Amino acid sequence: MSTPHIESKKDDIAKVVLMPGDPLRAKFIAEHFLDNYKLVNSVRNMYGYTGYYKDHKVTVFASGMGMPSVGIYSYELFKFYDVDTIIRIGSAGAYTDKLNLYDVFLVEESYSESSYAKTQNGENSNILFPSKKVNDKIETIANELSIPIKKGIVHSSDVFYKENDNFKELYEKHNCQAVEMETFALFHNAKVLNKNASALVTISDSLVTNEKTTSEEREKNFTEMVKLALDTAIQL
Repeated sequence: MSTPHIESKKDDIAKVVLMPGDPLRAKFIAEHFLDNYKLVNSVRNMYGYTGYYKDHKVTVFASGMGMPSVGIYSYELFKFYDVDTIIRIGSAGAYTDKLNLYDVFLVEESYSESSYAKTQNGENSNILFPSKKVNDKIETIANELSIPIKKGIVHSSDVFYKENDNFKELYEKHNCQAVEMETFALFHNAKVLNKNASALVTISDSLVTNEKTTSEEREKNFTEMVKLALDTAIQL
């Protein structure tokens, strides 16, 4: 079994997949959190690992950056590898001073101007939603682990570098509290294929205060989000 972008055998992929953007974050998670893990994909260096967390099989599979990239990998995992649930574990920038660096943010809605959904199947909606079942489980586990989370709407953008940044308008008009580049496409693929998707992001920088984390910090220091996602994954 393989696709144009994934070389894994079907049995190599767990039913629940955690999906960071960065392949090196996937590698770090496998090395530090999984037992008996193995590399199951290295095509285009988009690393995927499957191992065991508390004796439960879990896959950690990178998505790359942006909606086209996460759109490819999430679609192939859902459609051809029979994955039931994908939980994105990524980074996001804060649109409000109510979010601080390293806050864990659970996405309740994804707003986007992207044409991804319209191009994929003609859907015109600018707002997509995660799986309520998965989000509810994440909240339950967060309470059990005493991991504080914040919740709200994320802006999924196609553009990282903007000549005219309108984040204040997006916050005021659409109540977007943070920005990232993948969630909208992930939620759309889950909707199209009748699967489950959720997204946890850690605040890595602030457009309000201009605080930032380093690439190494983003790779290695998002441990609360990772633990929360893993403990959720084994109870789905």
